[in-house]
Amino acid sequence: MERTADVVVVGSGIIGLTTALRLQDKGLRVVVVTADGLLSTTSAVAAAVWYPVGVDVSSRVAEWGAATLAEFARQAEAGIPGVSMRNTRMAMHRQQPPGTPWWGAAVPELRRLTPAERGPAYADGWSFTAPAVEMPLYLPWLLGRVLDNGGDIVHRRLDVLAQARAWAPVVVNATGLGARQLCGDHAVHPIRGQLVLVRNPGLHTSTRIQDDPAGYTYVHPRSTDVVLGGTFDEDDWNTTPDPATAAAILTRCTAHVPDLRGARVLGHAVGLRPARRGGIRLEATAPDRSGTRYVHNYGHGGAGVTLSWGCADAAAELAAAAVGGPSGE
Repeated sequence: MERTADVVVVGSGIIGLTTALRLQDKGLRVVVVTADGLLSTTSAVAAAVWYPVGVDVSSRVAEWGAATLAEFARQAEAGIPGVSMRNTRMAMHRQQPPGTPWWGAAVPELRRLTPAERGPAYADGWSFTAPAVEMPLYLPWLLGRVLDNGGDIVHRRLDVLAQARAWAPVVVNATGLGARQLCGDHAVHPIRGQLVLVRNPGLHTSTRIQDDPAGYTYVHPRSTDVVLGGTFDEDDWNTTPDPATAAAILTRCTAHVPDLRGARVLGHAVGLRPARRGGIRLEATAPDRSGTRYVHNYGHGGAGVTLSWGCADAAAELAAAAVGGPSGE
């Protein structure tokens, strides 16, 4: 096959598509190769509310999160489909250290909840404004931009990552859980998340209970529905919703947000967060024997949306440098 692009991005979730767009911003020709339909990706199932869950604490993660938040805020202001800024109330049973949390420097209107706001059941909490992204609207918008910018999308299931060199001399690996097989990275593993969708009874504020002893709990309103969760089950590959788990999610979310009582259930979903022991892999590696260069951008756990644009900026810089190297000359 004749190479038709400068860079091939493998993966069409939010990590792959945002990286593809940033590469196009640099004037590079891009093709996206994906095994899945756009709305069959893990990204399509995500509650997609900004918060760095399931990732290691580090300065670079904080920087990626801040860059992503700023980009989503800009997009919300511009009226991009599916993007809005929502007030978030996060309550905790355990008292938190004094000062701003590690992720908080770039978060608008961050403040501690007063005792009256958090209620007697909680020892601490935060109020802040964060992006919320409706993925069934946003992912098609991202793909549309890639195509409008002259990019191509190829639906092909790869057996190994090296097969992607058929399309371009530089390969960006944005395959999430697929990296476990495609590049033999057994540090990659799933964190199962089950959620329930109910009709929105008029909620506008997101609620998050980080340390609920009854289970991981969040209530994220969208334009017509509310995403209720959830679970955080490591190394669980089961993608079938469990009725007992769904009932428990409904019970504890309704206990925290009584306005949900009686809301009609619209559906159930399960997503496998692409986590990685050792943290996110975002790096360029040496060329292989064919001269193909690789940039890896995967292992974001439950924070793919939260870190997407910041990681896309970093991955695009690495890939652009690789295009200018010996294999791209």
